Amino acid sequence: MKRVFSLSDELKRAPERVALTQALTKDESRPFIGLKGSYGLFGSQEWWGNIELRKMPLLFVSGQISRAYVAGQDRSAGNNTIDLIARDGSVFPVGIYTNDKQDVELFREGYWVEMVYALDELKQQPASDGGVNYSKVALEAAVSLQPVK
Repeated sequence: MKRVFSLSDELKRAPERVALTQALTKDESRPFIGLKGSYGLFGSQEWWGNIELRKMPLLFVSGQISRAYVAGQDRSAGNNTIDLIARDGSVFPVGIYTNDKQDVELFREGYWVEMVYALDELKQQPASDGGVNYSKVALEAAVSLQPVK
C-alpha cells in the first residue's frame, strides 16, 4: 500500500484552508454554514488531539476499485472519483484524494483503497434523517501498488 494522501501534509502546504475554515466556524453571523467546532477548531492541536483520542467519530472505508471516472462537469483535471466494492459486495462512490497529482493514476480498476475520514459536526443540525449532520473530512488515503487477486 502507498499512502497517497495525508490531510496534515495538505494543510502544511495550504495553511489558508485552516484559517478560512476556522473563521467560518467562529462567524456567528452565519449560524448554518461551516463546522460547529465541537471537537476544536479545524486543524488546531485540540482538533487533531480529539482525532487521535478517537473522541471525534471516524469513518474507515476500504474496497476494491471497480471503476475510476470524472464526476462533475470539469473533465480537464482527469478522474476524481472511484467506485469501491466493499467486502460485503456493496458498491459506493469515493472521491480521489492525493497530495501528488501523479498518484491519481494509481487509482485503477482492481486495486485496493483504504481511507479514513473524520466526521466533524456541521453548524446546521440536524441532518435530513434527524441524526447528526457531519462533514466528512478526508484524513488519509492509501492505494495498493498491485491489483487485488
